[in-house]
Amino acid sequence: MLRISITPTAETTQIILEGRVAGPWVEELSRTWAELAPTVGKRKVAIDLRNTTFADASGIRVLQEIYQWASRQTGAELITGSPWTKYLAEEVTRGSAS
Repeated sequence: MLRISITPTAETTQIILEGRVAGPWVEELSRTWAELAPTVGKRKVAIDLRNTTFADASGIRVLQEIYQWASRQTGAELITGSPWTKYLAEEVTRGSAS
């Protein structure tokens, strides 16, 4: 299961992920992002991974796509809080460099 919460402020759009970014939840994240991206405007995108418990290869790819788009458009930040989420953030940014 994956809970996706969106918190927009004047400067930032925060995407809070809780649970597993895997299986059918990857498609849900992708769909949510497709709806959200046009509304971001000039706000920075912050992806909160602190409560993410797992991500499969397709989940990492979608996170990379979101991170790449946001980095080019307005700026992006990955929020981590554990060794696992720091590793996940490294995988996302590593793939974004290519």
